[in-house]
Amino acid sequence: MQLPESDLIRLLRVGMEFGGRRVLDNVSLDIRSGDFFAITGPNGGGKTTLLRIILGLLKPTSGSAVYVNKSLRVGYLPQKNQIDIGFPISVADVMRSGLLGVRGLSSCERRDRVDEMMDRMGLSAYSARTIGTLSGGQLQRALLGRAIISNPELLVLDEPLSYVDKQFASSLVDIIDGFASSATVILVSHEMNEIVSRATRHIIVDREVYECAASHHYARVSYCGDRGR
Repeated sequence: MQLPESDLIRLLRVGMEFGGRRVLDNVSLDIRSGDFFAITGPNGGGKTTLLRIILGLLKPTSGSAVYVNKSLRVGYLPQKNQIDIGFPISVADVMRSGLLGVRGLSSCERRDRVDEMMDRMGLSAYSARTIGTLSGGQLQRALLGRAIISNPELLVLDEPLSYVDKQFASSLVDIIDGFASSATVILVSHEMNEIVSRATRHIIVDREVYECAASHHYARVSYCGDRGR
């Protein structure tokens, strides 16, 4: 399939089942360069599954997901419950893993990037600690640092405000604003907040996908005037 130049990913009639349960059904969605998606919807509606298909981490049961640029730099912040906190990896190594696959950096440049990101995330004092010793907010910052350290062209954030305190939430808004001006951002949130309100496209996932064109957007699916049912 030939995609328009601005398209990064196209989902066409995608369906996903787990153990006979239909999680996503007939999802068609174009993700274009420069989009800032806010994805909302009820718990269990398929938001995280949709993200994992977009990232190429899951193959849909039906339909197709077409990727125009397989070398796209991608940063991904998963939900905390998808992380094995018992795995004995240090905070610095978590950050460093975000540079895997990034070419053209010397070992010195990689070390500098990790040090700078540790400082930016307020985690310099925790560099050698394993992730299992961190608080929920500290782990969220470590995972965010890993997601953005490569300066990704596509930044995917699943509930980025979970566990972080109000002070860092303000910094997070600035970080996402910075990426939204030069990259494609896909952000999942179960509720409206300052970050979601800045998005240029609002998608509601409740097994199917609806793009909301209303002037105001809400997390509750039934509130979107353009849901299309």
